Amino acid sequence: MPGGRRRSGMEWQLFADLSEVAGDDTVTVAVPTDDPTVQDALDALVADYPALGDRVLAADGSLAAHVNVLVNGVTVDADDLDTAIAAGDELAMFPPVSGG
Repeated sequence: MPGGRRRSGMEWQLFADLSEVAGDDTVTVAVPTDDPTVQDALDALVADYPALGDRVLAADGSLAAHVNVLVNGVTVDADDLDTAIAAGDELAMFPPVSGG
């Protein structure tokens, strides 16, 4: 795209009630940047599935502490959402699992 921004498709795996909110356990979002980060993919996910925002974001718009994000099986903390990602990376998000 001359003079424009390329949109990368990033696939999210969503677990538990997050998949119910999105309507599927795997969704693809368009990330409007050449060098996407986890935050870019998260922003695109919430833009495409606004109901997820209520479930995964804190009141200030940051990632809620109870939500787990993984890139290629490695946990990404809320302080590390600037981690670079690339097409083909496995992004996953799930709420905490509790049991007894």
